[in-house]
Amino acid sequence: MTDTTRPPVPPFTRESAIEKVRLAEDAWNSRDPQKVSLGYTADSRWRNRSEFATGREEIVALLKRKWNTEHEYRLIKELWAYDGNRIAVRFAYEHRDDAGNWYRSYGNENWEFDEHGLMHTRHASINTLPIDESERQYFWPLGRRPDDHPSLSDLGF
Repeated sequence: MTDTTRPPVPPFTRESAIEKVRLAEDAWNSRDPQKVSLGYTADSRWRNRSEFATGREEIVALLKRKWNTEHEYRLIKELWAYDGNRIAVRFAYEHRDDAGNWYRSYGNENWEFDEHGLMHTRHASINTLPIDESERQYFWPLGRRPDDHPSLSDLGF
């Protein structure tokens, strides 16, 4: 692997698409904007809710803003579909705000990768709902989700 290659690379199989989704989930659960940005091309284009970002520098800035307000962020991603160099995922994450209010955000992402396995296009549609603390489902220590934690489908999300 070089600095510009992020296996698995397209064309994706079911197994390699599932692996790519889990690697992305792991990176996002690190809450390290710089680390996350390395999975994207230098000129990657994002649509994240109503915000648009182009390039790693803007991605890092977007993620810093995001994680400065979304505390105790925990995310689960799940493969929805794949074809060639594209992957579609669905996801849900939980977080709390500065006032201690809890939220669960649900969404779908469409990803397109270059030949080196770097994502050059990301379209994310996300809806956020308030939840009671008693409704939380994600309790693992901050960081990577344990392999034995229920999936989105297992949780009925």
